[in-house]
Amino acid sequence: MRRGAAGASKRKSDVASSADADKLDPIHQFAVQNLVEFGEFGGSVIAFTNSALFMLAAVLAITAFLLLSTRSRGLIPGRMQSLAEMSYEFVAGMLREAAGPEGMRFFPFVFSLFMFILFLNFFGMVPYFFTVTSHILITASLALLVFFTVIAYGFYRHGVGFLKLFVPSGVPAALVPMIVLIEVISFLSRPISLSVRLFANMLAGHITLKVFAGFILSLSAFGFVGVIGAILPFLLTVALTALEILVAFLQAYVFAILTCMYLNDAIHPSH
Repeated sequence: MRRGAAGASKRKSDVASSADADKLDPIHQFAVQNLVEFGEFGGSVIAFTNSALFMLAAVLAITAFLLLSTRSRGLIPGRMQSLAEMSYEFVAGMLREAAGPEGMRFFPFVFSLFMFILFLNFFGMVPYFFTVTSHILITASLALLVFFTVIAYGFYRHGVGFLKLFVPSGVPAALVPMIVLIEVISFLSRPISLSVRLFANMLAGHITLKVFAGFILSLSAFGFVGVIGAILPFLLTVALTALEILVAFLQAYVFAILTCMYLNDAIHPSH
């Protein structure tokens, strides 16, 4: 009985130690976990994950925000209506400036991308929430969506003339092969740079925050002296949190403005 009790106590201690290690591990926060499993297909588990949960939550939050903010449509807008109108004008102005008036046909697409990424980034700033945009699979999927939209519309609108995108006007004939190669490589690298930029910034920022937060927990375990020593990591964590909130907005903006510029190439392929 004593051995059994000792073994049970040891297992509880191991579980507690593992939980403490997970709290300090800066990578553990990015683990995708299955919340509801529906079965297997092709040797892979089909499940509703924490990543899917927060993507669904973002869609519902955006929908609720837009519906509630535009419900009254007062001549003197309230705070939520003003915020919704500012979001609309911000994306519309960005699209008009980058792609011209014709680019406004893509407004629903760009606005949806901007709001979706923005809400996902802000959700990731909430403690114990999941940062969806810290996964390259998600950011790559969004980047490929933009990439294939540009290709599809470019050929739909201009046909073979879309290939003028790879041959800038005024280039000497001798330089055309080299310029075309450079332009093709640049074009194909767009989804890579678009996805990696968002993924890397969100991943690095959250790892840094977790590391400094881990310093606070580790130092505070040493009593009064440790608490005094934890003041500097705490202040840095607060400063980094404010910086990450700004980065969360900037990364959504950068993704949206680059999308507008790429759509401009589909609308006006001639340089």
